[in-house]
Amino acid sequence: MTKALLIIDYTNDFIADNGSLTCGKPAQDLEDYLIELADKFYENGDYVIFPTDGHTGDKFSPEYKLFPPHNIVGTPGQELYGKLKDWYESHKSSKRIYKFNKNRYSSFQNTNLDNYLRERKIDDLWLTGVCTDICVLHTAVSAYNLNYGITIPTKGVTTFTEHGQEWALDHFKNSLGAKVI
Repeated sequence: MTKALLIIDYTNDFIADNGSLTCGKPAQDLEDYLIELADKFYENGDYVIFPTDGHTGDKFSPEYKLFPPHNIVGTPGQELYGKLKDWYESHKSSKRIYKFNKNRYSSFQNTNLDNYLRERKIDDLWLTGVCTDICVLHTAVSAYNLNYGITIPTKGVTTFTEHGQEWALDHFKNSLGAKVI
C-alpha cells in the first residue's frame, strides 16, 4: 500500500507571527514533527504532498467574505514556512514530492489531487497542517467520500481554537472513520 503525507497550508500567512491569518505558536510548534514525518515518508519511498492555498486576490472568492486576504500567489505569505520551506526546496526535484495551489478548503476541490493519487496507486493519506477544523477537515471529508484511508496524527495538526481542534479530531474519528493517532 502506497502512502502520501499531505502537509496542508503550512505557509507564512498561516504560521508566521506576522501572517495575515496566523495560527501562531501552536502551528510553529508543528514544524519539527512535520519535517520528521516528511523524512520518514520520503525515506520509505512514499509521497510528500503540499496542498497550498493559492489565492489571486479575487474579490469574489467566498473566503474573502470570511477571512482577510491571505496566501496570495507569488507573495511571501504563500511561501512554505521556516524549515519546511528548506526541506521542500532540497527535495522538490523528486517525483515523489508534489506542491500545488488550491483555491478552496479541500485539497481535492478544483485540483487534480485525486487523479495524481490514483495514477500512483496511493490509497492511504496522512493529513497534517492547518487548520484542523477548516482545510484539514474539508480535505478529510473529500478523502472519505473518495474512499481513501485517512490517518490524522494529532501532533501534526492545529487550528485557531481548542474547541475547533477537539471537535475536528472527534469528527475525524467518529464520522469519517479516520485513524487519529
